[in-house]
Amino acid sequence: MECDVCGRAMWRWPALPALTHSEIWSCGWCHATTYLGGEWSEVSRPYYLPVEMRWDVAVADGLPADVSHAFGSSGKTLCGIQEAGMSPSFDQKWLPGRENACGSCRELACVIDDRWPRAMRGKDARVSVARQL
Repeated sequence: MECDVCGRAMWRWPALPALTHSEIWSCGWCHATTYLGGEWSEVSRPYYLPVEMRWDVAVADGLPADVSHAFGSSGKTLCGIQEAGMSPSFDQKWLPGRENACGSCRELACVIDDRWPRAMRGKDARVSVARQL
């Protein structure tokens, strides 16, 4: 699948047992994500979010408690750390301006943000489609 934001190839996440009728595709360059399938046979393309709203805090037993890392779309932190059982917090956003934010995660988050063309940053720039009933 080709990324609708930057045109590069996307990679498919491994299928989750409970969600075998769904697919998740992510772009390794701009980190855009596309969801296919689901209950409504939809194509969902989340719109652009700025750096301070885009990333969840990475949670894992092996991560240091005094440094906040951003969870990337490849199951690693943005700076490349991979720990068994790592997941995004979902209830806590990673904020690059915080004192304990990982500097390498911050740097890469800004690089990824710059990869999104200005024309693709509006709420209506990415098209999502649901099956009509």
